[in-house]
Amino acid sequence: MKIYTKKGDSGTTQLLGGTRVSKGNLKIESYGTIDELNSFVGLIRDQEISKIYINQILEIQDRLFTIGSHLATDFEKSKMTLPSISDLDIEQLEKWMDEMDQELPEMKSFVLPGGHTTVSYCHVSRCICRRAERAIVLLNDSEFVEPLILKYINRLSDYLFVLSRKLTLDLNATEQPWTPRQ
Repeated sequence: MKIYTKKGDSGTTQLLGGTRVSKGNLKIESYGTIDELNSFVGLIRDQEISKIYINQILEIQDRLFTIGSHLATDFEKSKMTLPSISDLDIEQLEKWMDEMDQELPEMKSFVLPGGHTTVSYCHVSRCICRRAERAIVLLNDSEFVEPLILKYINRLSDYLFVLSRKLTLDLNATEQPWTPRQ
């Protein structure tokens, strides 16, 4: 199988189910942003971090592929059976956050992104996750999106923030509070 088909040269692409749409379609923007997020999350996984977080990220990357496949499908035409997102996936993110939170100091202000390259990758991933969420919300305005997808992506951005704080602690980096200039 060749990676290039030349079918997209005119600015269209094919959804699962065979429907061709513009590469500017909101479905494409949504799953493309999920793909971008997955790539950045993989960059976090490539860092010198605990095996615990590597395993969590591998699970998250699987879920992101599942979400991307749902967003890339024309459900009226596709006969494919896709893996599903469940409440358990969201509960898992919450459990991981609760575990990390037990070791973190109380937040007393907003924190500036940065302090260590690995922490910055978490913040970039969190921002991409929020952008994906905005695209999916817009998509949901015009066609049905499984509500658990929105819920998962919303919770994932929270997870990425908590992970950034936990890795700041683990890596002995400095969490820089935001002190607004007067």
